[in-house]
Amino acid sequence: MSSKIRVYDLAAELGLTSKELMVLLAEEGIEVKSHSSSLEEEVADLVREHVVSQRREERTLAVEKEQDEREDEDETDATEAADATEAAGSREIHLKPPVILRDLAEALSCKPNQLIGELMGLNVFATINQVLEPEVAQKLCERHGYSFVAEKREKSEKPARKKKKAATVVEPAKSRRKATVGGQPRPPIVAFLGHVDHGKTSLLDKIRSTQVTTREAGGITQHIGASEVEWRGHWITFLDTPGHEAFTQMRLRGAQATDLLVLVVAADDGIMPQTVEAINHARAAEVPIIVAMNKIDLVDANPERVLIGLQQQELMPEEWGGQVGVVPVSAITGQGVDDLLERILLESELLELKGDPGLPGEGVVIEAQLEPGRGATASVVVRNGTLHQGDRVLCGDHYGKIKALIDQHGERIDAAGPSRPVKLLGLSGVPAAGEQFQVMADERGARAIAEERMREKRQGDLDTRRGASLEDLFQQISEENRKELNLIVKCDVQGSVEAIIDNLGKLESDKIKLKVIHAGVGEVTDNDILLAATSDAIVIGFHVRASNSVNKMAKREGVEIRLYSIIYELLEDVRQAMVGRLDPELREVALGKAEIREVFEVSKAGKICGCYVSDGVVRVGASARVVRDGDLIYNGQVQSLRRFKDDAKEVRQGFECGIRLDNFEDFEVGDEIEVFAVEKQAATL
Repeated sequence: MSSKIRVYDLAAELGLTSKELMVLLAEEGIEVKSHSSSLEEEVADLVREHVVSQRREERTLAVEKEQDEREDEDETDATEAADATEAAGSREIHLKPPVILRDLAEALSCKPNQLIGELMGLNVFATINQVLEPEVAQKLCERHGYSFVAEKREKSEKPARKKKKAATVVEPAKSRRKATVGGQPRPPIVAFLGHVDHGKTSLLDKIRSTQVTTREAGGITQHIGASEVEWRGHWITFLDTPGHEAFTQMRLRGAQATDLLVLVVAADDGIMPQTVEAINHARAAEVPIIVAMNKIDLVDANPERVLIGLQQQELMPEEWGGQVGVVPVSAITGQGVDDLLERILLESELLELKGDPGLPGEGVVIEAQLEPGRGATASVVVRNGTLHQGDRVLCGDHYGKIKALIDQHGERIDAAGPSRPVKLLGLSGVPAAGEQFQVMADERGARAIAEERMREKRQGDLDTRRGASLEDLFQQISEENRKELNLIVKCDVQGSVEAIIDNLGKLESDKIKLKVIHAGVGEVTDNDILLAATSDAIVIGFHVRASNSVNKMAKREGVEIRLYSIIYELLEDVRQAMVGRLDPELREVALGKAEIREVFEVSKAGKICGCYVSDGVVRVGASARVVRDGDLIYNGQVQSLRRFKDDAKEVRQGFECGIRLDNFEDFEVGDEIEVFAVEKQAATL
């Protein structure tokens, strides 16, 4: 069976982009579906020969052109200039990367086998089509009396950005140019999604060499974060979106804000509910998926199970002839991390991501919050253009002049270009996660638009309330007696507010109505306590504190404050609080049955029925009903029991007795008495 090679692997070997190689293959009549398609080794050899011959022709044409230019020079100086050029050229070998051993041998006028032997002496084992590192090519050239010069290819590499520094290629705001066709290549924005505990954050930590998981309560990431990583001269921006199901909406916004999605699946666990959820988000946003099969180092890792699960979700792995790349990795050992980053860059190369740093900045809010001493802050990713300190920004129904830009290291920067994550200060309020922002020409215009949006929002809410109140009038009347549990929700960030309210809305019940009367960002305040006291509400805090003065005020007003750091604990406690507000439910428990066989008239006591206990037990004080021909004719209580001439507290199955019911004497032979107890049990939603 002949060996095969992926298109993107062959492209890397030849120093081409995957797209360039796919164009070349199409010109030669070789059809491939994508960069991950496989080529037979024979076909790959033909492609190598073709590329090599093309480069030979390029060198030949270059030499002929140089010779023609020399002939046009003055005949007197031509001989000296030609000799000098030839002498200089004889000391240098010029080749475009990648340097293939066969090409270098031809340039040195020696046989490839000779260079292969020399490389073996350097402990380098290579084939005739091997791509050589520039340092190795230099050593070979020096052995033959030449210097090696690597010529630049037509497409330059992506410009690298300095860590912790603002981009310096951006033009000042007052002289910004209009968008150029296509713009410049920009780094990919990548989201990590997947099931809880499958290692999303740990894997990202391994990439960016941070320790976030250990600092998170319960080991679960609670907020969306953004960071950028440089790998082999290329930049990648990562969004670390949380994995707990409570953050479904946040994950959805994360997927829509990204270029690529890394689906993290634990090799020992396989496809789980939140994995499917993440896949659906990616599909809805039309974002390409790369699968990181994490925990591959574990003894019980089962890669086959993961591949089958992906196939069932219509994500056909490359190993099985599909188009989805599956990269085995370990967040603990670092295995496969370089392969994952290489695959991310490969996919982003095919997307041809562009950005124009000369345009005014625009992008998306990843997270927003109120910070002591800073006011409203927003973590954003610039999608296009450049964001400068001092820019006037419009963000949803908020606006402001940017007072400061802070990078992932906590340092102030002057500007942030395409794909750059940054925190900005200076907005008039806290925007919602997922809001779009854009730089405006002046603050007055931004304020006018923001205020108009705010008015429209308030009017929309008012219209909704009016419509609902008229439409649901009769339903509201019928629900007047329905119990309520009022809540005030305070969180550290806007994303958490939305996630908690969304999940509280899922705690539905016909018996009790859950109502969030106020929700906001920031610590619990005196105003929250006053509102809770007047509305009989519980104050729920998530990742926020309550000062001593606030706690004292809460005790004085009889307001309960509950603080949480893990969201599923919060939701469970609210559920229990709802149950606690409900009255206990009454449940009927059957005790026994008795058949009326005779009816006695007793002086002073009235009528007593002579009965046979056919099932269970009959007790004094128990509830009882009389059934005649299937119809209920009495519902009351067993007043007394007699066995012969003695009173009894209970009579069991198989015995006869006299039964007297409370306020009922209309007995008939053949009636059946059903005896039961009524028990109270905790209510359910």
